[in-house]
Amino acid sequence: MNIIRAGIENAIAMISPAWAFARARSRVAWEATQRIRARDGEDNRLQRVKRSGLSQNQRNARSAQKLREEARWLEETYDVASGALDVLVANIVGQGIQPEPQVKAKDKKLVTGINQDLLALWDDWIHTPEVTHEHDYYTMQGLVARTWVRDGENFGQHLLGDIASLDHGTIVPYSLEMLEPDFVPIDLNDQNRGITQGVELNAWGRPRAYHVFKEHPGDRGRISAETKRVPAERVMHLKRTKRLQSVRGLTDFATVIARAGDIQEIDESERIAARVAAAMAGYIKKGSPEHYSGGEDSSSGEKQALRMMEFAPGMIFDDLLPGEEIGTIANNRPNNALIAFRDAQLRSMASGIGAGFSSIAKSYTGTYSAQRQELIEQYVLYRRLTGTFIFRFCQPIWDNFVKAAIAARLIKVTRDVDMSTLYDVTHTPPPMPWIDPLKEAMANDLLEKRKFKSRPRIIRERGENPDQVNLEIQRDAEECQRMGIVQESDNGQPSGVNAPKPAAPVDPGDDGEGDSGDGAPAKQALRSVS
Repeated sequence: MNIIRAGIENAIAMISPAWAFARARSRVAWEATQRIRARDGEDNRLQRVKRSGLSQNQRNARSAQKLREEARWLEETYDVASGALDVLVANIVGQGIQPEPQVKAKDKKLVTGINQDLLALWDDWIHTPEVTHEHDYYTMQGLVARTWVRDGENFGQHLLGDIASLDHGTIVPYSLEMLEPDFVPIDLNDQNRGITQGVELNAWGRPRAYHVFKEHPGDRGRISAETKRVPAERVMHLKRTKRLQSVRGLTDFATVIARAGDIQEIDESERIAARVAAAMAGYIKKGSPEHYSGGEDSSSGEKQALRMMEFAPGMIFDDLLPGEEIGTIANNRPNNALIAFRDAQLRSMASGIGAGFSSIAKSYTGTYSAQRQELIEQYVLYRRLTGTFIFRFCQPIWDNFVKAAIAARLIKVTRDVDMSTLYDVTHTPPPMPWIDPLKEAMANDLLEKRKFKSRPRIIRERGENPDQVNLEIQRDAEECQRMGIVQESDNGQPSGVNAPKPAAPVDPGDDGEGDSGDGAPAKQALRSVS
């Protein structure tokens, strides 16, 4: 059928390119309409589900897996969707969420020794934290956050101590096994065992265990669909939910998949139209039927030669036959009206997934106040996602890391340590970007001077560790002293070992003889005499 249609369209194009172009445009519009009807019709059941009183688990059972696959397809085929995921991941984890241990003694002071030992072990562990040894910890954070946002959920297994055939590759015997949501079958339900969508729940709805495929169900040549039961205390389940009692997560792209697909088709259609317009085509419109002899010269009966024309600026057509005229396909692309329409659609898409429009569209126009307002509003949304990521992913990893280090006797816990603070840690989220660094720095300086914000808090908001910054400042000062480098102090005066000392203020009434003899300055003595 496609071959016949292509042949017909080629024949029409030879006779009338304008007609062929109109047919192609109509066919593309008809196919787009059919796809929209199929997407919004019975296949995905979205129209029918939205009017029913189904629970979130029932909705997920019907559409979660398909929506997840649609979101993955968008990421693979649509640059805007992939860029939106990049924006979300960059603002959720940035270059990596770093821990800062806060183990305290019974007098509530930080125990420097244990905290430094934990950080030293952590610096070794982050290079190969997972079982494949392919990703470092902060790269793994980005991959997990991307899976969490795109697919709606992510699973992971804690592996502590000696395990057969597993090489942790780190001093602390602890590794992670990260799993995509496909590993936990959403269609596995067993009321007798309390299993709902692959998760075994107790009477209160709390997960007891997870039933996990031994290999990815999408791998070719998979032999069986056998699952293994993994206790809940060994499993991390990071999920995106918008309703209570939801066992499985739902992709953030669920509400914008249709819109993103439409924008993608519009972009592709406009690019094709622009290419056709750029390759300007001309045609010769024949006159009345008696002037057209089917390709033969009416006077001699010989075959008419194919006329080739080379376009040039200011050219004149002087070889047209009676009744003929030159026509060209309208060149009205690129469509300038598309920009505003596309931006409006991208704004709606950005709102649906919780990302900033300026970051997705790469359009940074507007005043400082407008940019600042958008930044503040988006920062709150990003910090909500970061908070969930820290509590559901980073904190459980730190807890198991400390547990494994203590079990392996790599950390010595003394009697003066407050055991309730053994797992305390501060996770530093990505810093809020600065639009005007000078204004932001002056504001922080004023807040610190007025005691509205502490210096460590300012450092943490910049994504740094206060202890690390203090050590760097101390080392820098010592190095400057050793090399004789003069630094500028807070009051603008030079400081350092070789810096000239500021001269004492000269008293107008001082005669240069120092004190008056009774221990009082000369100025005071002169005043008493007068």
